[in-house]
Amino acid sequence: MHKNRIALFLTIIALTVALAVLGTAGCQPAPKQTVINVYNWGEYISNADDTITWMGQDYPVKDVIAEFETAYPQYKVNYQNFDDNEKMYAKLDSEVYDVIVPSDYMVVRLIKEDRLLKLDKSKLTNVSQYLDNRLSALQLDADSAISAKVADYAVPYMFCTVGLIYNQEELGKIDATDPAEVWSVLFDPAMKNRIGMYSSMRETIGVALNYKGYSLNTLDNAQLNEVKQLLIDQSKNVQPLYGIDELKDKFVSGELLAGVVWSGDHVVCQQRLEEDGQDPEILQYILPEGSNMSVDMMCIPKNAANPEGALAFINFMYQPDIALMNAVYVGYSSPHTDVQSRLPAAITGNSSYYPDAATIKTLEVYYSSEEIDSTYDKLWQVIMAN
Repeated sequence: MHKNRIALFLTIIALTVALAVLGTAGCQPAPKQTVINVYNWGEYISNADDTITWMGQDYPVKDVIAEFETAYPQYKVNYQNFDDNEKMYAKLDSEVYDVIVPSDYMVVRLIKEDRLLKLDKSKLTNVSQYLDNRLSALQLDADSAISAKVADYAVPYMFCTVGLIYNQEELGKIDATDPAEVWSVLFDPAMKNRIGMYSSMRETIGVALNYKGYSLNTLDNAQLNEVKQLLIDQSKNVQPLYGIDELKDKFVSGELLAGVVWSGDHVVCQQRLEEDGQDPEILQYILPEGSNMSVDMMCIPKNAANPEGALAFINFMYQPDIALMNAVYVGYSSPHTDVQSRLPAAITGNSSYYPDAATIKTLEVYYSSEEIDSTYDKLWQVIMAN
């Protein structure tokens, strides 16, 4: 009997210790997550679990940030949006970001100002494997040496061209590539309140320059004064709607009949028409000669708090399944070679979306220099004030 009591007592002690250990383990805090602050354009990443039908093909998409956090549980993404390169640039003085996605000319500006971290390519194995080398042929600065530096600091995320979107049912077929013909509809008083313009400095000034037959990077005072007056007169006589993401639904609904778009936004508009059971060919896209081709790039600011997490995020965006979901959801052209092989041939074979070497030669990229940046910024402030 005495032995049984001792055994019972020992059993109770053992169970108590075991429960205490289990309880302590169950109450252990989850491993601390490191925040990655990502600053990207609006509507520029796959963020929903869905299936998108595009040109007769079904593409399942997911929330790729959630996918990243599952693959890298040590990181938590704080994802924020901007809608204009210059607004993004201004925020870099007051906020700390780990990944930003500026356009090429802004990347060059940040490199010249020594505000970007040089990338550790050994941590970007997906990028090395899948990046389309055609983009490396682009001259992104007047100085070839600076242009060559871009690959050390930035990874292409998406690319596009700038062209005219127009409602073919309302306006008929526009069959031209001459910029004076293509863009003329934007400055026609008969189109009052039916035109969409980007609230983005380089795109809007660039369209006016292209319409007049001038370089997108001109510093000629007479030319700049001419396009300044052109855009001020347009504001008064045509009263276009300025915006970015909000314009797409207005093109789809028919509220706006024509406007400036990045090629990717045209694709998104056609996708939305298709989803609504309408003919996507209602909205057409024209790329005028001398217009812009641009590349949005993932970079790490020099003051980033989490550069290691930033590298993991950038490399994850180049996983083939993730890059495909982003390309389908966003609609912009992908610099990922595997993705290009899995998209509709009607898209990847269209030189307006995926320019070949011959088309690229007819286009311009935006350059950045102290003189260009300050001149265009002052010009833009005057245009917006009128």
